[in-house]
Amino acid sequence: MNLLYQTLADAVLLLHTSFVVFVVAALALIIVGGYRQWRWVRNGWFRIVHLGGIAIVVAQSWAGLLCPLTTLEMWLRGQAGGVQYEGSFIQYWLERVLYYEAPGWVFVVAYTVFGLLVILTWLRFPPKKISGS
Repeated sequence: MNLLYQTLADAVLLLHTSFVVFVVAALALIIVGGYRQWRWVRNGWFRIVHLGGIAIVVAQSWAGLLCPLTTLEMWLRGQAGGVQYEGSFIQYWLERVLYYEAPGWVFVVAYTVFGLLVILTWLRFPPKKISGS
């Protein structure tokens, strides 16, 4: 059973990292694609998902809430027998990329500035209207 919880915790960590990569990479692609006139970066659904993702992160940080993916991962690791930073390969490397030490206000400012950049891309490179099907 410990292996199951450990595997599930690793899966949550992978999902969490994928979310972070999506939010950060999408902003970079929107900016580059906006200047290079890539049509797909103005896709309405893509932009709504991107904006929604960072909006949730900013709202959580302002409310002082811990990310539910972090909470779930920590619970799963606890069920697996405690926090084991020398665990699986995936856990070891993704935690070093995803988690870092800083005062809480640093994260609130970073997420807020990032959120403002996303809003600025909506103004500079507005998405196309979503048409009904």
